[in-house]
Amino acid sequence: MIDSAHSLVVVTPVYEDVEASARLFRELHNHFGASVFVVAVDDGSVRQPLPVTNLSEAETSGVILKLRRNVGHQRAIAIGLGYAAEHIEDSQTVVVMDSDGEDVPSTIPSLLQALKDPERDVVVSQRKSRVETLKFKAFYAVYKTFFGFMTGRKISFGNFMALKPHAVRRLVVMQELPIHVAGAVLASKLRVAPVPIDRGPRYAGQSKMNFVGLVLHGFKALMVFAEDVLVRVGIACTGIATLAFGGASLAVILKLVGLSTPGWFSIALGILVLIFLQTGALALMTLMLTGVMRSGSLSPVQGYKDYIEQIIETAQTRLSRTRLESQRT
Repeated sequence: MIDSAHSLVVVTPVYEDVEASARLFRELHNHFGASVFVVAVDDGSVRQPLPVTNLSEAETSGVILKLRRNVGHQRAIAIGLGYAAEHIEDSQTVVVMDSDGEDVPSTIPSLLQALKDPERDVVVSQRKSRVETLKFKAFYAVYKTFFGFMTGRKISFGNFMALKPHAVRRLVVMQELPIHVAGAVLASKLRVAPVPIDRGPRYAGQSKMNFVGLVLHGFKALMVFAEDVLVRVGIACTGIATLAFGGASLAVILKLVGLSTPGWFSIALGILVLIFLQTGALALMTLMLTGVMRSGSLSPVQGYKDYIEQIIETAQTRLSRTRLESQRT
C-alpha cells in the first residue's frame, strides 16, 4: 500500500526519455514536496532504461515498474493504474500525466480543485492552447468531427487527468483501458468534467509519436466504441441498399412502360444491383461483428503484473513499506 502520507499519486509512462522524466520528478517535488508519490512505468526502454536515481535525486518517493517489453503508451498507463488501484487508499488522488513536460505539473492543482466537487469522478485537461504544427491541428479538427460522427460522442481530452480512487478501480477492470485511456474514460459512464489548461513544451528531446502513430492512436479510440461504430455503419449500409433496391425497381418499371433508352436499363440495373449486394453484405457483416463484440465483452482482463519484470522502489518507499509491515505485525 502507498503510504497515506502521500495524498497525490502520479502515474506516468516513460519510454527512452531519462532526461525529460528527471526534470518532471524535480518539478513534482518542487510543487508538492513529500505529498507526492510517483508510479513511473518504464515501457521497455533499451537505450535509456529509467534509473531509480532519477526519483531519489529529486527527493521524490515512488516506484519504477520496469516492463518486460515495450507495450505502448496507453497500455503502460493502464499498467500503472493497475498498480495504483491495488495500493492506494480512499483518501488519495491519482493523476495521470505524460513525462515529457507537455503536461505541466504546476497545472495539477487546477485539476485537484475541480475534483473536490462530489458530483465529479474524473477531471480531464482540455487544452486551451497547443504547441503543435498547423498540420497536426488540422488533422485533429478533422478527427474530432469524424469521431463524433462515427460514435455520437465528443472527445476533446487526452491522458492528463485526475481521478478519485473509486474511478481508478472502475477503469482498471475495463478491457478498453489498454486500448485508449481517454476512450475508456468516456465509456466508463463516470462523471467527467473538463478543465481548460495550456499545454507546455517538451522538457527535452523530440516526440517519438509520428503522424502514422497519431492516426493509429485515433483509430484505437474508435475501437473502444466498436459496437456503436459497427451499428452506425450497418444502418448506413442498410439505407444505401434500400435506395439501390428502390432505384432498381424504378428502372424495371421504366423499362416495362417503354421509357428507357437503349442500353440505359442494363447499365443502371447492373450498377444498382451491385450496390445493393455489396452494401447488404457489408451491413450483414457489421451486425455479425457487433454480435461477436457483445459475446466477448465479458472476457477477463489480463493482470498488470504479467507485464512487469521488476518493481524498483526508492529508499523512502522501502522505508515506508517496512514501517507499514511492522505496524501490521
